[in-house]
Amino acid sequence: MPSTYATQFTAGPEHIDILGHVNNAVWVQWMEQVATEHWTRDAAPEHLDAYVWVVTRHEIDYRGNVQRGETVSVRTWIPEGPRGARFDRHMEFTGPDGKVKVSARSTWAIIDRQTGRILRVPPEVAARFTEA
Repeated sequence: MPSTYATQFTAGPEHIDILGHVNNAVWVQWMEQVATEHWTRDAAPEHLDAYVWVVTRHEIDYRGNVQRGETVSVRTWIPEGPRGARFDRHMEFTGPDGKVKVSARSTWAIIDRQTGRILRVPPEVAARFTEA
């Protein structure tokens, strides 16, 4: 089974747009935070030192609104192995009513910290996040 990571966010006044709900840019910030926390929690220490990830694409479906003071639960997972240098990461943000408010698929590429160059995802990195 793929590694999953879950956490929660509570919408504060700084997250709310003119329409009274969480701003679209905030969802993207939360997505990056969740992906980074998942990587930091599950990656081997030597991989944290050797590699960094950058997003190359986001696909986001906004299905509902979240108001100030509401808490959303988010779950992320990587359903398939890498394609070259890239992984697709999935996320679902569920509102207090139990409904998915935002779902997303993001593509992330791995970069060698020392050289600054993109590289194929090493098998030992992928093994910690996907099914064997």
